[in-house]
Amino acid sequence: MTTARRQLIDAESTPFYHVINRCVRRAFLCGEDALSGRSYEHRRGWIVDKIRQLSSVFCIDVCSYAIMSNHYHLVLKIDLMAQKALSPFEIIERWTRLFCGNPAAAKFLNGESLSESERILVDSLISDWQERLGSISWFMRCLNEEIARKANREDDCKGVFWEGRFKSQALLDEQALLACMMYVDLNPIRAGVADSLQSSDYTSIQERIAELKEPQSANSSKGPAQENSTSLKPLLPFDGAATAAEQSGIPFHFSDYLELIDWTGRAVRSDKRGFIAASRPRLLLELGISDDAWITSAKEFRRQYSGISGRWEAMCTMKAKTGGKWCRGKQYSCAIHPN
Repeated sequence: MTTARRQLIDAESTPFYHVINRCVRRAFLCGEDALSGRSYEHRRGWIVDKIRQLSSVFCIDVCSYAIMSNHYHLVLKIDLMAQKALSPFEIIERWTRLFCGNPAAAKFLNGESLSESERILVDSLISDWQERLGSISWFMRCLNEEIARKANREDDCKGVFWEGRFKSQALLDEQALLACMMYVDLNPIRAGVADSLQSSDYTSIQERIAELKEPQSANSSKGPAQENSTSLKPLLPFDGAATAAEQSGIPFHFSDYLELIDWTGRAVRSDKRGFIAASRPRLLLELGISDDAWITSAKEFRRQYSGISGRWEAMCTMKAKTGGKWCRGKQYSCAIHPN
């Protein structure tokens, strides 16, 4: 039986989620159609720009992304503290960047006096909008609706563009987050459309490497569709140096992540099957994960689990919380949580 989306996404259990959506029609989401010869590459820029714009409106950070020819992956983090800290003015101002809002809310923004009924209405709207500003479902709705409309308009057709609502996976701990981000960032290499991290176009790892090399001009090297993005919210930073109580970003050092993804990318390349460097990355040593288990995870993370990934006991607890009785992926969970 299908589980309700509000049960699959529970920010109190974990703020990190892996979301995927796929195009339903044979026409490409982006990329180039070999039969028609038509290029859809520019649509990648639509998606990247939109997720960054939405991230600046919603209390949701983007950890990683990969835009492929007929689907895309995102790893998102719900910022509960930022959501709860929003003032009524900020809530209305953010929401009206995306939707028309309400005349009473507009009067509130302009500092005009409100009647009792208008004040009650505005209070209700503020409560609803504040909840939505921390909702992945609303984030994905805003993303998918705009992309579908633009693609349909460009293709001169009507109808469904996405195969359905997005799929999501809860990432319950650091190992699950690390494995999932690695899986997302390595999509182009694993699919054989790129042979290095630097050539993995429209991925978060390519963007992070560009920013590392040229912090001041990284945005200018992303291609025409990503120009003028300096005002958009940046990717969630790595803050492994912070203490556990102070961490608000990705709980690793970027240097360690870069070392691990470079090592993993070489191991999963189809033209170098089975190749593993002699020295093991620091993160694998610290987490105690075996080489084979890690490489398998980097190749098959999406298929290893259903809607939850993490330590097995935590997976079962979250599943029971949603009314379910069975989780998938015990073997894989134990392999990346050896301790």
